[in-house]
Amino acid sequence: MGNRSRGFLSRSRGFLSKAPREKGMPPVNRFVQEFNVGDKVVIDVEPSVRRGMPHKRYQGKVGTVVGKRGRAFIVDVKLGEKVKRLIVNPVHLKEHRE
Repeated sequence: MGNRSRGFLSRSRGFLSKAPREKGMPPVNRFVQEFNVGDKVVIDVEPSVRRGMPHKRYQGKVGTVVGKRGRAFIVDVKLGEKVKRLIVNPVHLKEHRE
């Protein structure tokens, strides 16, 4: 028996699936949405767009925008005791509502 593969998208079948009515690309305004430094955002992975997709462990996490790099945003996310810095495409981000 060999070892199982543990790729970037392993065990992600559920959260990378869409309902039949949601299939296809998201609207253009999701790609060009803007956030300001200090805004709270939720990481919500869009399965049909692979560019700038964060790892599945960050799905649903709330982070703070600390900058911009090209089209993408730099987001700080607290994971346990550490703060992780992610570069995420805006299509994978939503405004956090408290």
